[in-house]
Amino acid sequence: MKPKKPLIQWLGLLGIVSLLSYAAAVVFSPLAYPGYVWTQQAVSDLSAANAPSRMLWSQLSSLYNLCGIVSVMMVCVFVQGKLNKPLRLGASLFAAMNWVSAAGYASFPLTQSGYAGTFQDVMHMVVTAGVVGLSILSLVLFIIGGLRKKAYVSLGVLATIALVVMFAGPVGIGLAPKSLFGVFERFSVFAATGFNAILGVYLFTGFPGYRGEMRNK
Repeated sequence: MKPKKPLIQWLGLLGIVSLLSYAAAVVFSPLAYPGYVWTQQAVSDLSAANAPSRMLWSQLSSLYNLCGIVSVMMVCVFVQGKLNKPLRLGASLFAAMNWVSAAGYASFPLTQSGYAGTFQDVMHMVVTAGVVGLSILSLVLFIIGGLRKKAYVSLGVLATIALVVMFAGPVGIGLAPKSLFGVFERFSVFAATGFNAILGVYLFTGFPGYRGEMRNK
């Protein structure tokens, strides 16, 4: 008889709930924003202070930050003393990114669609820079730690895919016509949210492989 999963592992499923909540907000919020063209406009336009879709965005994304933070924090707790140092540090930095994103974007939403250049808009960009920087650094650590041990290669590969997708966003924005800005911008915003869900799944399954490694030490 298999032992029951502890609560901390079940909480990993909140990472999937977070992704679904965010996806619902991105897909359905434009319905409350007349004239919004998703292929040309940023996701952040939907939650701008004066956006007609702001209320619907808040309702649909209500579980996004909450569930995402709970899930990734449980990952940090679970991996203490397990896996390897790059993976543990990667998890901590990824959790920090989630906190910066949740607190920063709630405190400094865009004042209006696009970029109006106010102090609040500048701070929104600062938060974005912090989120992107922490995302990249944490994913690099996941790649290093994942590929270092055979048991975690799949996690390293998934982190590599997430990092490539994240970089595909700005590269595509720079090379593609402005009419496709929104398409490539979504590559970047979904990369981190998607990887958070992946970490939640690994937590739910107990990070398969670490027990075998502990026995072999």
